[in-house]
Amino acid sequence: MKNQKNFNIKDMIKFQLDILDKRILNLLTNNARIPFLEVARKCKVSGAAVHQRIARMTEAGVISGSQFNLSPKALGLNTCAFIGIQVNLVASSTHDEVFEKIRQIPEIVECHHISGKYSLLAKVYTQNNEHLKRIIVEKIQTVPEITFTETFISLESGFERQPSLL
Repeated sequence: MKNQKNFNIKDMIKFQLDILDKRILNLLTNNARIPFLEVARKCKVSGAAVHQRIARMTEAGVISGSQFNLSPKALGLNTCAFIGIQVNLVASSTHDEVFEKIRQIPEIVECHHISGKYSLLAKVYTQNNEHLKRIIVEKIQTVPEITFTETFISLESGFERQPSLL
């Protein structure tokens, strides 16, 4: 046991959400700016209880940060596309290095390592189709390890949501 890294017993136990935690999280995911006292009132508990629950869930990694959601269309980003990217590594490169090159393209807002035909799936916002074409041809396809891309243009977003807490 000498060379084992130190660990906390909490690391071994998966964090369990109770009904109150789920109610708090539902309220926060619907409106991240809702005051804790308003959450407490709606959950019929004290403000201190809400604060403690949120702190505990943050410490456990259930909650990670908060953010404002921007409207791509209001910013002039009218085209949303998903790009399947096939990667063929050469001897001097790694998947992480290719992923880092993709991360440097600001129009790519999400990128996932996936299974199947493609290595990566990227979500892209651009001003229009011409802008999308430039991103694909001049930025994505110029990465030497990328051998193939396939683009799916989103015609309309049906919905987006946080994971269910049911």
